[in-house]
Amino acid sequence: MRPVFFITGIGTGVGKTLVSAILTEALDADYWKPIQAGFAEGTDAINVSQWLSNPDKKIQQEIYKLKLPASPHIAAREEGMVISLERIKAAFDKLCLESIRPLIIEGAGGLLVPLNESETLLDLIKILDVPVIVVSRNYLGSINHSLLTANSLKQAGANLAGWVFNDQFMQYETEISQWTEMPILGSIPFSDAPDKEFVRQQAGLIGPALKKLV
Repeated sequence: MRPVFFITGIGTGVGKTLVSAILTEALDADYWKPIQAGFAEGTDAINVSQWLSNPDKKIQQEIYKLKLPASPHIAAREEGMVISLERIKAAFDKLCLESIRPLIIEGAGGLLVPLNESETLLDLIKILDVPVIVVSRNYLGSINHSLLTANSLKQAGANLAGWVFNDQFMQYETEISQWTEMPILGSIPFSDAPDKEFVRQQAGLIGPALKKLV
């Protein structure tokens, strides 16, 4: 089976897409965001495609591409749809049969964001059953948010690969890693205008730690 990592975060706006691009570049992987909610300013898949240097990159198509920038279950409801985790799992199984390249899967929102009326992103993680990399953005309050996220994943029996931190704030990274007993895979410095060169440089730095997981 191809190496696969699911990228989730401690909330919305913590840098999951940028980190996903860096991991995709570092592992020479394919990228897939099965649920996109909101695309008036472009999709996350488009952003990742523009950041990658690898000419062989393959950006997989979304399963659900929803107009409203809101919680996925609300965005789907607005379009008369219900997000099916079984449909996403079937698409995932098909992707795994089609290629042996690594795959980076980006989640939508935070861990407990509802995907339909009874299931959350955490349920999707359990169904896909692949190693999880958690993105934490360093800010006042992120220790609490990070520990809550890690605790929920552990209680669900998720396979936790480690943390990737984004931005800087005091010594929060070390604290979060110690409290959760999860390794730090990398730390991404703040950039107000990330581009291909930034992604390529950061991929080079985080690559060795990631390749130990494959």
